Amino acid sequence: MPRTLSHVATTRDLPSPVRALTVSALALVCAVTAACSTPTHESVGASIPAPSGAVPATAKVSAAVPRGAAAKDINNQATESRITLHRYFYAVSTGQADPRQNWMDLYLPPRAGKVPLVVLIHGGGWQAKIGAGTFATFARRLAQRGLAVVNVEYRRLGNGGGWPTTFVDVASAMDAIPDLAKAYPQLNLNNAVTVGHSAGAQLAVWASTRQDLRPGEVGASPTFRPTTVISLAGPLDMRRAVAMGDTRIVRVLGGTPDEVPDRYASVDPIQNLDPQTPVIAVAGTSDHVVPHVLSQDYVAADAKAGGRARAIIMPGQTHSSLVDPKSRAFEQVLELITRVTNDVHANGS
Repeated sequence: MPRTLSHVATTRDLPSPVRALTVSALALVCAVTAACSTPTHESVGASIPAPSGAVPATAKVSAAVPRGAAAKDINNQATESRITLHRYFYAVSTGQADPRQNWMDLYLPPRAGKVPLVVLIHGGGWQAKIGAGTFATFARRLAQRGLAVVNVEYRRLGNGGGWPTTFVDVASAMDAIPDLAKAYPQLNLNNAVTVGHSAGAQLAVWASTRQDLRPGEVGASPTFRPTTVISLAGPLDMRRAVAMGDTRIVRVLGGTPDEVPDRYASVDPIQNLDPQTPVIAVAGTSDHVVPHVLSQDYVAADAKAGGRARAIIMPGQTHSSLVDPKSRAFEQVLELITRVTNDVHANGS
């Protein structure tokens, strides 16, 4: 099926091939409202009867009980929103999974027919101190807009992650989503959007464009590929990021580009371009953690390869403001994700 991305209008063009957009120019997404029954299995916040959501015994996922920030957030939602939350453990392709870290939360809206899907991958410098719970509100707010959302947790530095575990986990989580859809057939996997922030943006773009990795490389032979990827403040050019002083990348990969070049070649988004997968790279001009030039580098390289990547450069926005529910930028990011996901869904329906 051809992969498509709805056009997002620009207010001005950066030097070709990078196109910069300001979020103020984004059109408001059309309202998405519908009511229907949705599966409820080991769920929190369920208010309507539904099928069991069971998966086959051979599946890469197994049901669990939602806990922590996600359960607290969903239980505090307005009664009329009727978003349901379901947690599943996922199997990893190599080694042994950690049920404390290898899980994903599925948020389902009361929407009829096929439901567009967003996969969220949180950031935090690939370090354990920030987890998927920080995206609980993000996920619920998207679900309230009529989108199904999978919020992925994975092992990070400090809780068993690092090279190659962190990357094995995220690739395994992505490849488990088709099994999740066996329990929830309303999920539209033919047209899905992956969204990541910061380190999660690197993971999201890499995990969505890894089809050309050699057998035996971490994440090779994907079984699930989204239609579009949205990077929020992502270090999409990891070698240049290290050259600019990013030590977090060095820690997660276990060395510099000169010391472990094969690792960078395997997971650096700019070294794993897929011109067939549109990537929207969002970044703020006041981001001093991941400079916006790294997004522009990626978009320029993708365009040179014949791809359709776009840069959205947000004046004055910082690294965290893009995903801070209290910021104006966050509302604009929600609008962008909603519009792109519904456009992709409509184009593929």
